[in-house]
Amino acid sequence: MQKTPDLDRRRFCGAAAASLAVGTVGLSVLSSQRSQAMNAAVDQMSSDKTAIRPFKVSFSDADLADMRKRINATKFPDRETVPDESEGIQLAAMQTLARYWGTEYDFRPCAAKLKSLPNFITEIDGLDIHFIHVRSKHENALPVIVTHGWPGSIVEQLKLIDPLTNPTAHGGTSSDAFHVVIPSMAGYGFSGKPTSPGWDCPRMARAWVVLMKRLGYTRYVAQGGDWGALITEQMGVLAPPELLGININLPSAVPPEVLKALATGSGPPPGLSADESRAFERLVFFFTHGLSYAQQMANHPQTMYGIADSPIGLAAWFLDHDLRSYQMIKRAFDGQREGLTRDDVLDNLTLTWLTNTAVSSSRLYRENKLAFFAAMGVKIPVAVSAFPDELYQAPKSWMERAYPNLIHYNKLPKGGHFAAWEQPELLTEELRVGFRTLRS
Repeated sequence: MQKTPDLDRRRFCGAAAASLAVGTVGLSVLSSQRSQAMNAAVDQMSSDKTAIRPFKVSFSDADLADMRKRINATKFPDRETVPDESEGIQLAAMQTLARYWGTEYDFRPCAAKLKSLPNFITEIDGLDIHFIHVRSKHENALPVIVTHGWPGSIVEQLKLIDPLTNPTAHGGTSSDAFHVVIPSMAGYGFSGKPTSPGWDCPRMARAWVVLMKRLGYTRYVAQGGDWGALITEQMGVLAPPELLGININLPSAVPPEVLKALATGSGPPPGLSADESRAFERLVFFFTHGLSYAQQMANHPQTMYGIADSPIGLAAWFLDHDLRSYQMIKRAFDGQREGLTRDDVLDNLTLTWLTNTAVSSSRLYRENKLAFFAAMGVKIPVAVSAFPDELYQAPKSWMERAYPNLIHYNKLPKGGHFAAWEQPELLTEELRVGFRTLRS
């Protein structure tokens, strides 16, 4: 596995040469003076870490073989003592996943997909930030920066790229087209791993604003779920003039009195509607039963050597994110058709394993100083896509209170926490409809 960015000098030099060549004069007839000037230009551009540089995705066969060996040598614990998921990820589910991952699964299709896309890297605020950047062929396409979450990576967004950039092939019109930017968060995937504290959501939001400016976009929108939603909302708080609006599928919009009731365990506030009561019940479950992973990473992320040393340890940790996602993934490994396939799940795990980002990605929980689900004061246009199996399905009444410029709200019929990954068709349509009024 390539651990550090490969600038692919030959490709880079070729691009620089093409830009410097004049008319139809070929490289073979360039004067020595011109060649020296060209080499100097390439060296100068290569040394500028803030330049947008091509990034070559590559993976080692030896690392893949080592991963499979570790999977097949896993020492499993005893079976859980209860018949349900209340003790955590069940032994039978992990053994089923391990059998497929260690014998049949093939990472090469995902690797080929990643390699086929335009990958880039640039240094922002002292850290290398990797991103995919796919421009639409359609004129007047609207740029969108889409941010993943945890436990995730850019793998979450791959299914969105073609529907967004090539809408006429996916039931849309040319006026629905987007240019798509998908960054790897700090400490995730191919981005750099912070070596000192400070890379929290507001800092990444500021970095994304720099990135879009560096790409030359004077108007764009943003989308995110999970941590990506917090980063996207922080972009909304910053409200750079180029940012027209945002779409989120895990909104920070729970009213103060509801957050207080959740914190004190005093029961639901009076007067909740049916939608609000359901959302409250889901939030009670999350804060009561669903926060153990977040608490561990918020306190002692460095302690989790096991998930950096064992692929199955990593898989179990990732699957324990939220109950409904785990149940869906378990059904997928049992052969049922779900929003995610077995290979979807293992593509994400394998990328995390090969980039050795299990612990570096966990540190965002320690860095975070924002209260989960509390409104942030976003004033720019906001579109909310409320999926039924999310940690909570956002009631419209709460969204209207949190976002004074709510331009779109929709309760989706299916889908959960990993919306872009699970239901790319639905989320694509949400972005088309939600941002339509901002294009003119």
